[in-house]
Amino acid sequence: MRQLLFGLFMMALSSSPAGCSFAVRDAEMYRDDTAALLETRSEQIRACYDAELARNPGARGKVTVAFTVLEDSGRVADVTVDPAGTTAPGEVASCVARSIDGLVLTPPDERQGKGKFVWEFTAGAPKA
Repeated sequence: MRQLLFGLFMMALSSSPAGCSFAVRDAEMYRDDTAALLETRSEQIRACYDAELARNPGARGKVTVAFTVLEDSGRVADVTVDPAGTTAPGEVASCVARSIDGLVLTPPDERQGKGKFVWEFTAGAPKA
C-alpha cells in the first residue's frame, strides 16, 4: 500500500479562543503531521483491502479521499471518497473513509486544513 498526499493543505485563517493550545504549522508541516496521523490507521486500512482480496483475489486500485481537519479540535471531518480518483471497489473505498473519519491531529492547528490522500492497493506485498 502506497500513500501519496496530493498538493499542499490550503489553510484558512481563523481566530482561536484564548487559553487553548494550538499549533501554527506551515503547509509542509501540516502535510507531514496529517500524513503521520493517517498512517496510524494503516493496519485498519490494510484490513479493508484484505477483506476485498478474500472475496476477489485480483482486486486492486486506488482510493482517493478528501477531508477537512477542523481548527477547533484537530478532528478529521467531512471525509468523502473522490470518485474521479478512485478505482478500487466501492467497499474498500467506503471502509477507508470510515477508518480515518474522526481521527484527531494533536495539537489542533489555528487554521483549518483541507487535504486529499490516495492509497494504492495491489495484490502481493505492500509497496514501501
